Amino acid sequence: MLLCSKLTNPCPCPPPSSTFVPSSSPSFFLQIHRSLDVNSDQIRSDQGYAPICLGLEDFYIRRLYLRIQDCFGRPIASAPDAWVHVVERFSNDCNKTLKCTDKTMRCLNLGSYNYLGFAAADEYCTPRAIGSLKKFSPSTCSSRVDGGTTALHTELEECVANFVGKPAALVFGMGYVTNSAIIPVLIGKGGLIISDSLNHSSIVNGARGSGASITVFQHNTPSNLEKVLREQIADGQPRTHRPWKKIIVVVEGIYSMEGELCKFPEIVAICKKYKAYVYLDEAHSIGAVGKTGKGVCELLGVDTADVDIMMGTFTKSFGSCGGYIAGSKELIQYLKYACPAHLYGTSISPPAAQQIISAIKVILGEDGSSRGAQKLVRIRENSNFFRSELQKMGFEVLGDNDSPVMPIMIYNPAKIPAFSRECLKRNVAIVTVGFPATPLLLARARICISASHTKEDLVKALEVISTVGELVGIKYFPAEPKKDHQEEAMVKLD
Repeated sequence: MLLCSKLTNPCPCPPPSSTFVPSSSPSFFLQIHRSLDVNSDQIRSDQGYAPICLGLEDFYIRRLYLRIQDCFGRPIASAPDAWVHVVERFSNDCNKTLKCTDKTMRCLNLGSYNYLGFAAADEYCTPRAIGSLKKFSPSTCSSRVDGGTTALHTELEECVANFVGKPAALVFGMGYVTNSAIIPVLIGKGGLIISDSLNHSSIVNGARGSGASITVFQHNTPSNLEKVLREQIADGQPRTHRPWKKIIVVVEGIYSMEGELCKFPEIVAICKKYKAYVYLDEAHSIGAVGKTGKGVCELLGVDTADVDIMMGTFTKSFGSCGGYIAGSKELIQYLKYACPAHLYGTSISPPAAQQIISAIKVILGEDGSSRGAQKLVRIRENSNFFRSELQKMGFEVLGDNDSPVMPIMIYNPAKIPAFSRECLKRNVAIVTVGFPATPLLLARARICISASHTKEDLVKALEVISTVGELVGIKYFPAEPKKDHQEEAMVKLD
């Protein structure tokens, strides 16, 4: 069973769709369209072409999303720091189209993935990124195998490999592509991908494009993973029942819509027991958790030698863009020969690469200061304080301690615009999430805490969220008796 083998036939067993469909009958949506007297140009082309954009979600888009789309995709006019300038927009057609104005609102930023505060100007990182721009240019204008590899790319890959604790690493210009392009290279027909049921879309699409058989296990449930592994190994491949050529188990370090830490030690132990490869996506955990920011392996005490493929992104904790794959030297060499994203995609921008290198040096204290250690302490304390206070107020908050991602459950999609707009009125910018990113009736507001948030920022945010939560009616649990628990908790942050 070799990890570095490529088979690319179409997938015989796609994973089940999570799309909410109220009826199995195709005529259900046609009846809706007819009853609403939709313009025929929206349903079919008069020239005989099939509709190019019409899907089963069209009813949701027209009847809900377009009416509340001012709550999504808000443009900003500043760096995504602790405070951000949100561009004001208006609509003259009931929100069908939105137009930007010249006005901005200064808002407390609870939506950006700026976990360690590197997204804004930094005394160490910014001058070096500017220097690399002058030396190299904004883009290499080439793929890595042509003229797109600079000294910065080589240094970055060595830096990443040392940081995550693997022999070698390979970097890409986009985090989403890292998953969706790598997985099909690692496994194909005759292989089996066992994926957490709440894995990110990039993992789902990469698995579907691989040609491998796919099955899921209950979210973050090691016992169910073991059950699925036993059954799949016993049954073997569909129809022939031959042994699987390889099995890869794919999980995330922190689940971006749940805020939960992966039960990684148990999952690794099960994979070792059944000889399955482990693929770890650390997009939201690398740099943000662990004593020195090295992710869930450091936080949960897992030896990185037990993780076959380590994936992560540079968007969240490093203030840059792109992603990486870290593993054995043989794996990385194979990917350099076989991965389309490496062979054909434009290499990561030199200034972006320099930003990542500089951020890692700050985290490790190689800049000659203790700012990196202070950032890691601050993100942990901020996250745990904020989560605790939200729970005391009566909100249903998902996730675990130490996670900087904390979803507040809204449930009713009709409450999405009310919560989002009322927070914005009070100068707090919050990301609300609904269908299709989540099931239709599991809407939520996703809070992302940063090390750049001060204690005053957090107290203000809590006051606004509490007021709006009471107004909208999403405090689903009884609140603790009012007392000076905020002041007591904030003493710990000083």
